[in-house]
Amino acid sequence: MPYSHLDESNGHKSFQLPGSRPHYNPDRPGQVEHVSLDLVLDIPNRSFSGTCAIRLNPVRNAIESLTLDAVDLKIDRVEIDGTDCEFNYDGELLHIPVKVNVIAGKILDLIIHYEVDNPQRGLYFIQPDEHYPDKPTQVWTQGEDEDSRFWFPCFDYPGQLATSAIRVQVPKDFMAISNGELVEQTTFGEDRVYQWMQKEIHPTYLMTLAVGRFAEIADEWNGKPVTYYVEKGFEESAKLNMGKTPQMIEFFSEKFGYPYPFPKYAQVCVADFIFGGMENTSTTLLMDRCLLDERASLDNFNTESLVAHELAHQWFGDLVVIKHWSHAWIKEGMASYCEVLWTEHEYDKDEAAYYLLGEAQSYLSEDSSRYRRPIVTNIYREAIELYDRHLYEKGACVYHMIRTELGDELFDRFVHTFVNDNAHKTVETIDLLRAIDKSTGRNLAFLFDQYVYRGGHPDYKVAYSWDGDNKLAKLTVTQTQAKEGIHTLTNDLFDLKIPIGFGYVKDDMADVKVTKIRIYEKEQVLYFPLETKPDFISFDVGNNYLKTVTLEYPLPELKAQLKSDPDPISRIYATAAISKKGNLEAVTALTECLANEEFWAVRLEAAQQLAKIKLDISATNLIAEIGDEDAFVRRAIVDELGNIKTPQTYAAIKQLVETGDASYYVEAAACRALGGMTTASLKDKQEEVITLLTNVLNTRAGWNEVVRAGAIGGLAKMTDSPIALNTVLEYVKPGVPQPLRLPSIRALGAISQGQSEANLTVIIEKLAELSCESFFLTQVSVVNALSQMETVKAIGVLQGLASQSPDGRVKRMADEGVQKVQKKIGSDKAVKQLREELEEVKKTNQELKSRLENLEVKSKQSTTII
Repeated sequence: MPYSHLDESNGHKSFQLPGSRPHYNPDRPGQVEHVSLDLVLDIPNRSFSGTCAIRLNPVRNAIESLTLDAVDLKIDRVEIDGTDCEFNYDGELLHIPVKVNVIAGKILDLIIHYEVDNPQRGLYFIQPDEHYPDKPTQVWTQGEDEDSRFWFPCFDYPGQLATSAIRVQVPKDFMAISNGELVEQTTFGEDRVYQWMQKEIHPTYLMTLAVGRFAEIADEWNGKPVTYYVEKGFEESAKLNMGKTPQMIEFFSEKFGYPYPFPKYAQVCVADFIFGGMENTSTTLLMDRCLLDERASLDNFNTESLVAHELAHQWFGDLVVIKHWSHAWIKEGMASYCEVLWTEHEYDKDEAAYYLLGEAQSYLSEDSSRYRRPIVTNIYREAIELYDRHLYEKGACVYHMIRTELGDELFDRFVHTFVNDNAHKTVETIDLLRAIDKSTGRNLAFLFDQYVYRGGHPDYKVAYSWDGDNKLAKLTVTQTQAKEGIHTLTNDLFDLKIPIGFGYVKDDMADVKVTKIRIYEKEQVLYFPLETKPDFISFDVGNNYLKTVTLEYPLPELKAQLKSDPDPISRIYATAAISKKGNLEAVTALTECLANEEFWAVRLEAAQQLAKIKLDISATNLIAEIGDEDAFVRRAIVDELGNIKTPQTYAAIKQLVETGDASYYVEAAACRALGGMTTASLKDKQEEVITLLTNVLNTRAGWNEVVRAGAIGGLAKMTDSPIALNTVLEYVKPGVPQPLRLPSIRALGAISQGQSEANLTVIIEKLAELSCESFFLTQVSVVNALSQMETVKAIGVLQGLASQSPDGRVKRMADEGVQKVQKKIGSDKAVKQLREELEEVKKTNQELKSRLENLEVKSKQSTTII
């Protein structure tokens, strides 16, 4: 049976897939005090050997056995207190009978001698090959969530904190970076030995090792080394992308009320990394593709945000450690919110407000299209499934709502208290509430109950009218997420005090009078006696609460809000409401905003809403602003014009593709848009566009292949073109740069939707072939492509990935991909197609059986003759 369970409480797909179960930390035999690794790397053979020494302080007497996590290791020998001992190993767990007399508080020294050949997870060997001869030779680790067990035996859960040391032997021309301080570096024959010591306690998933021929760029903060490691030749890019790190350390040290807690901070950019970044204690690893060039930095601030995010983890995650994965939002939500805080500090409040809106919209997209879940849950298949937009982006929004409730001064006091009280300790969500209570006297349990311990958010519809005779403003607020019938906080209603503002404009300045109103029922009709009619109405002044909101105001009030509300997010909500009016007056208001609004983000949103008004003048006005000074706005206009398929919009986009733009991303958007325009009345332009996009592919290689990936995206929209398909297939071959190859693989899913059966078979066979590659990002791209398809044949490949991939993220995406394909083709059609294919398989098997029997008969005849 296909899994399509809906959570009956909210009508959303359930987060819990088949196989989900409650997870708890294991029983604790004692406190791990120190973990020491002594490793010898054999880089050419992708293997290593060594020892893992664990100092364990027993928590109770008479412990009879120890069980460690150890996956796919070759265990050679185990010692306890210097004496060899028996052990049982099943490939996943190392069971060690304890024959010595265990006394609580008396240290046990455990030493495990082991080897690892071609590890599948945990530690990764990156090497050049026949397809990518220029790839650097590197070795790096990734522990989160539970992958440290793939490269050393350990108690692999975040509740155990210990000091650590890593001694590693590598070839002389390689550099080895790890946690803490470099205490010794010696030469050993043709090799070099590095010894690193982490004196501050931390969990096993934060232990790291990075080996490569790196360039080292030295910086510092308050006398502590701040170092950037990149492949040689990228030194200037390292400074451009990571150069603000000392200022960030200063900012977060003050924001958290706790100076940077470790002896150094290193950032190492590595190839083929499977995350954007990882906050290993004092040594963050970053994907090398995050290194921008000057042109990319024009409209890409992702790297600056990534650097801030991983640095913030050094406090939230590394200094203060989660006790269990179910509480990972404590660290991931705060690190994501620190992206907002840094934006506010480095730029301004409007930029930060729009950044936070982006966080909210990212979560809202997952909530509406993927699943809804509580932020805190211990029910899952693998802990990595928790690392989603609920954990990061919704978590960030929750921290912002805490700040809103407390105010800036008390919020900082709460954060200082939480960090200082829990430094070098493990925490759970309740510890946040305790710190809030201790530092401010406030009880925010109501906020956590609504946003953390259950899923969802309020969806508000706000209607306004003015009673001139009685001078009353009437607001009708409806929580549309609430189903008909009885409503409770445990079901679907939210109970919040929302600030409502009435704006009065004078000399282009707005004075907003604010009243807080408790909104707790499905529908509330509110009356406000006012001296004069307000020019505009602002619901949730400051827009600090996570929600969706639909404004049903008269057009004059919306226009006044768009022009004069001091809050940019309120102006953005006004653009959406104005667009729904759909008339010429709405077009004029949005066009004026696009031309005159100072803040680029509001212009961007106005462009998107203007495009939704299906009048010819909308396209004309968008074309007029295609040269906006801000690259983000230009990109949005191009995206929208691509959906308005007229000769005029085609000409504008074509010219942009031909002449280019200062921004990689605007050029890429133009390529994608042009490909999507060759339908209906512009069908005759298809050959011309294929020629243009092929020329882009042949001539515009550049940073991270952004522009050429845009051309592939444009070709992928030509779903009925075998020529476009053949071009895309050329770029999924090994040897194509990964930043171009991966979007080309994804494009096979998009372009499949109008291809012939023969071409569909070609696509499926190619994706099945690609699914056998082990690289995580290739597997993700294959799943993405298959999930877009409308054929039952995609299901088999997805199921194969779900069952065989070692990565929990791929497994989850593949399972969800099966659901998407089933939904697209319809369950009846799927069953019918499966039956037909099974019959085909049976027929083929019968034919093979008959041929085999004939061969056996001939064989016997031959034997008889001889």
